[in-house]
Amino acid sequence: MTASAFEARTDGVRWRGDGETILVQAWGPNALRVRATRAGQIADTEYALLPSGLRDAQVRVEDGRAVVTNGSITAVLHARTAFDIQVGYRVPTSTIEFRDEAGNVLLKEQDTGGSLKLRARGYRPIIGGDHQLTASFEANPGEKLYGMGQYQQDILDIKGCSFELAHRNSQASIPFVLSSRGYGFLWHNPAIGRATFAANRTEWHAESSVQLDYWITAGATPAAITASYADATGHAPMMPEYGLGYWQCKLRYWNQEQLLDVAREHKRRGLPMDVIVADFFHWPKMGDFRFDAEFWPDPAAMVAELNDLGIELMVSVWPQISIESENFDEYKRRNALVRTERGLDIQMAFEGPSVFLDATNPEARALTWELCRKNYYDLGVRLFWLDEAEPEYSEYHFDNYRYHDGSNLQVGNLYPQAYARAFYEGQTAAGQGDVVNLLRCAWAGSQRYGALVWSGDIHSTYEDFRRQITAGIHMGVAGIPWFTTDIGGFHDGNIEDPDFRDLLVRWFQFGAFCPVMRMHGDRKPTERVTASDGSRRLESGAPNELWSFGEDVYEILADYVHLREELRPYSRELMRDAHENGQPVMRGMFHEFPADPVCWDLGDQYMYGPDLLVAPVLEPHATARSVYLPDGALWTNLTTGEVHDGGRWLDVEAPLATIPVFARDDRHHGLLGLVGARRTSKEG
Repeated sequence: MTASAFEARTDGVRWRGDGETILVQAWGPNALRVRATRAGQIADTEYALLPSGLRDAQVRVEDGRAVVTNGSITAVLHARTAFDIQVGYRVPTSTIEFRDEAGNVLLKEQDTGGSLKLRARGYRPIIGGDHQLTASFEANPGEKLYGMGQYQQDILDIKGCSFELAHRNSQASIPFVLSSRGYGFLWHNPAIGRATFAANRTEWHAESSVQLDYWITAGATPAAITASYADATGHAPMMPEYGLGYWQCKLRYWNQEQLLDVAREHKRRGLPMDVIVADFFHWPKMGDFRFDAEFWPDPAAMVAELNDLGIELMVSVWPQISIESENFDEYKRRNALVRTERGLDIQMAFEGPSVFLDATNPEARALTWELCRKNYYDLGVRLFWLDEAEPEYSEYHFDNYRYHDGSNLQVGNLYPQAYARAFYEGQTAAGQGDVVNLLRCAWAGSQRYGALVWSGDIHSTYEDFRRQITAGIHMGVAGIPWFTTDIGGFHDGNIEDPDFRDLLVRWFQFGAFCPVMRMHGDRKPTERVTASDGSRRLESGAPNELWSFGEDVYEILADYVHLREELRPYSRELMRDAHENGQPVMRGMFHEFPADPVCWDLGDQYMYGPDLLVAPVLEPHATARSVYLPDGALWTNLTTGEVHDGGRWLDVEAPLATIPVFARDDRHHGLLGLVGARRTSKEG
């Protein structure tokens, strides 16, 4: 094989042979993008990666080898042509490995295995279409992996896990993984598929794809890797001031006066509140994108009164269009709806049959925003709850839906990013800065469109609660710094149940140290709702305000709402760090202390920014827990003021009013004695 197999470029190198083209390019500082296709041209897809990533690289081509170096990462391509006795002719091949600055191998494509004839890049043709695609890499012994978005499991190190690359209610598939070996890897492919991090190999699989496409960066620390990833896929806007405080929500405030009464009572009690939410089915028919005048007679006056109280109104928007909606015919006429490939073209039947708007279609995005602008934004609403963002099909038959941008199998994971984009672009065009909207799902790059992601319709159990700690850590790794949960869980929390009240308090304490503190849930018992003509409307859950769970619980919750206010200056710093430097707000312990090996395995505690170690109580009715204090710092218990050396485990008292929180070194941020202390002193 001669050097002519490679074409050197200023930004990288191209190899061609046996019907395949491989392109390796410098793409942002310390990063490379790899694309490959079988019998076709390389496509300039911009699914998540920003288009400005190209940069010059150091390229060296020699006999059978090409070396591409961009800062701290190097790709080495090995090419050869050999006679294949089974096929009877000479076959050219090329493999890729990635190294850090010291020459250590970070990641390497799977070897052929000799007579096994394995392929690191496998293209399986789809008759009449593109390819099923599998990329295989050698496994690294001892490697630990993090990221991939939100899956409902309490596993921190995901080495050994297999993931469906698809979105579901409470599952956000974001195919970015960070390795303890010092690299980050983005599978830049929105296809339905799977990722497997097995002991014998790592595999990325797409059910339908036009090409292989991934991005890889090298960094000395997790912070350097996440910063590089944010530069490549986009930074979150700066969180507006109303994102730093307390958000009040329930399923569902079903009329204007009820919602206003809650806001007034909150302020009468001296309780801080930044946002209150008008949840779903405030509309006449799904897809009308407006308030039902019977229950919400003067939305503009409602927004104005809330603003006078210092409260923003967030309004729920679902991406479904009911077949009875006043807008259904317009969406259908303009091909602005997702299309069912076979069978009845109905994609969900909750509260009546409906079809999803096609968020990948620019015309559908523009139409949806125009309706929401007229019926919400022009009334003063600046904050939207973009629910059902997966989207949540009644049956997750991913091969049965087609979008403007292609088959759901090929581009389906783009949906939540495109849904966020529709509102972000509309709001910024209207002159709004620092956009934040709440979504139930995300994909790579969603953060640049102001996506605040919550963890979906989870249950009110301690098992589900524990999963939210690792979910928040993995979402931060995957580039989504704004994460929140339904405090108390969504399903089945009975406000009279002492066990639920115990869980709610512990979850609420965790919520005070989340990127956004947001109360929500479908509480029991249910309240029936009827229109003036006697017709049924969607029911409402039980009360979900701070005073709804008994006086003892109220006093604890009220203290933590005030504590959240005390945290506001520090939270603002964290949001600026996310905006400017691409750093997560909720961080795994390894993010701040990568040199401490214990920190790579701590899935039940985390860092709220660089300074506060948070250890939620995750067992029913527990009044103590064990906490690990990382090496390399002194740690101050913010309840007791006691100072401890790092590099040790500590058994910590945690009565119901207290969540263990420790400040790093002398960085107390004025919180010393505040975490649980007021209620603890009352109990004493």
